[in-house]
Amino acid sequence: MPVQALDDIAAGLLRGRVIPYLGSACVALGESSSVPTSPAELVARLTAKTTVPHKVRTNLTGAAQYIENFKHRKTLTTMMAEAFRSSPQPNELHRMLASLPELPLLVHAWYDDLPQKAFANRQNWGMAQGVSQSEHHGHWVNYYKPDGSEIAEPAPDIVTEDEMPLYAPVPDEALGWTTMLYQPIGSVAPATNFLVSDSDYVEVLTEIDIQTPIPLTVQQLRKDRNFLFLGCRFDTQLDRAFARQIMKRSSAQHWAVLPDSPTRNEERFLEEQSITRIDWPLTKFVAMLGELLQSQALTA
Repeated sequence: MPVQALDDIAAGLLRGRVIPYLGSACVALGESSSVPTSPAELVARLTAKTTVPHKVRTNLTGAAQYIENFKHRKTLTTMMAEAFRSSPQPNELHRMLASLPELPLLVHAWYDDLPQKAFANRQNWGMAQGVSQSEHHGHWVNYYKPDGSEIAEPAPDIVTEDEMPLYAPVPDEALGWTTMLYQPIGSVAPATNFLVSDSDYVEVLTEIDIQTPIPLTVQQLRKDRNFLFLGCRFDTQLDRAFARQIMKRSSAQHWAVLPDSPTRNEERFLEEQSITRIDWPLTKFVAMLGELLQSQALTA
């Protein structure tokens, strides 16, 4: 990777111009983890505790839908909570991002709670979490203070015939946060919100093209900013759809740390979205970025 790219990323993070987007592989950063670090690990845990048809045993959303249909939604939520309950402590990456004074937005697309743990000692931040329509009908997002208490979402001005909001309104308190932790598929903490089954995603994907489920604050903060994808893969249509819609109308330059050889679909996606691939191990990238951030902060 050119040195200039790493310099640009560090400078952008310090100025609040680069938005980190964290995927499942950020949980462990190469170390052993007590919680799943990939969709494959998660579906293996779910199916180890209940019988599901062979054809969906390795398909996370399909297996989750089967459990929801035949065991009840509460059973699925309980199993998801158990899979992520014993989460480790924040690692070097989470602590580094939490230390950035000008970070307006952090996107976290996995179910662990390590980012909010890392932010625990910060002031003036909060969480916006995607929620399932099966458990929170009429709401796309729930907002939480750092202590885990929920902030009431204001009623939208416009709703559809089935009382679904045409956008996700933002509470006044959340508008003043220095940093918004946006978790589009939910999180184990503070309220076990999970988008994980086929029906969960169908509801969101039906509306995501017109940006309805994405908080207006996120839509505003991403404008003209760069995204930095860490611990993410884009090898499924679902992963690509969420990343594409969340980064819509942002800048024309982004980066993704992707050490493994990309699939053909990933290559097309990276080219389409102007994402430069960084083929370093995540541990190496985080270590070098941390050193550069310290150096640039001292000379700023």
